[in-house]
Amino acid sequence: QVHVVQSGGGLVQPGGSLRLSCKVSGITFERYALAWFRQAPGKEREGISCIGGSDGITYYIDSVKGRFTISIDNNENMVYLQMDNLKPEDTAVYTCAAGWRSTGWQNMVYYDYDYRGQGAQVTVSS
Repeated sequence: QVHVVQSGGGLVQPGGSLRLSCKVSGITFERYALAWFRQAPGKEREGISCIGGSDGITYYIDSVKGRFTISIDNNENMVYLQMDNLKPEDTAVYTCAAGWRSTGWQNMVYYDYDYRGQGAQVTVSS
């Protein structure tokens, strides 16, 4: 059975940093892709970053490129999202997810990632 448990999140001032963590148990990362999604109030959910479990290839959407870093620890089955230079528009619920690394995984279609965490609120405000 697969479990995805997130930690992190909270309130941070603009320009600040946060790190989200995610423990994925019940799979080995080698054949999976791992991703972070977010949903802001009144907006559609969007995939913001993903990483291949076997080779560490990463993808980011333009709005977070250069500010956010996704990483994994294969030994511990952990996924991280380091978020720097946070902006108010980054305020959202962030969800960690794992999915079989099939064709198109880098497109970050939410329902292609079968295993998802409980979500964490990130609020960027002064």
